[in-house]
Amino acid sequence: MYNTIEFKIENQIAYVYLNRPEIHNAFNEVMISELIHCFDEVDKMDYTKIRLLILEGRGPSFCAGADLKWMKSVVNYSHEQNFQESFKLSQCFNAIYACKFPTIALVHGAAIGGANGLLAACDFVLADKKAVFSLSEVKIGIVPACISPYVMKRVGEFKSKELMLTGIRFSGKEAEKYGLVNWALGDKKRQVKLDELIHNLLTSGPIAVSQCKQLIYDISNRLSHEEAMTYTAKMIADLRKSDEGQEGMNSFLEKRKPNWVK
Repeated sequence: MYNTIEFKIENQIAYVYLNRPEIHNAFNEVMISELIHCFDEVDKMDYTKIRLLILEGRGPSFCAGADLKWMKSVVNYSHEQNFQESFKLSQCFNAIYACKFPTIALVHGAAIGGANGLLAACDFVLADKKAVFSLSEVKIGIVPACISPYVMKRVGEFKSKELMLTGIRFSGKEAEKYGLVNWALGDKKRQVKLDELIHNLLTSGPIAVSQCKQLIYDISNRLSHEEAMTYTAKMIADLRKSDEGQEGMNSFLEKRKPNWVK
């Protein structure tokens, strides 16, 4: 179905693999379009099929940023063509950020340039502590524009200046200190943390998790404080009366597991 990515579902977990290992999963216009399509299709699926999604890269790296061949062709684009291509990249990052299921990025090898938009748009990031990161766009006379909303949400304004204005390279452990990734660990500890995270997500109410993601999105991006007061009151009222909310509260009061926990 796809040429530059792979998609599969196992045990209610969706896996999206960046699949251009021969060039360290550098992205081009095809991969961007395929990621948008994939995440759009995932959003159409229900909670009986998918509970969470993992994004990772095949081969030696997570993603080396933009494909050099693609960049060479972009040089000759008109301003309008450049805008349309760049807006497509923004749509790609937002498709990941707005996914209704929890998303986890697994980062190894390298995450250069735009790769940081892919990982920063995910809800959780687990990285190899030895992975190499860089927001290196300024080194070639451009800026990390399309990834900036997601990177800045993670690390804040002044850490963004430190990383974006200098284009420095830094390790997974340093990325954890910056807040760009949640955890940077060695292989064994990273797998233990991933298993723990998956368990915590799968034992939570699937609709509640999705609604909680929407809550955070709307409070962070869309609503004023006054609007949020009504919005949040209505959301909790709706969920308390929903089938899942009733099951969750009753299972708690009856000291049993809710029906979504196997």
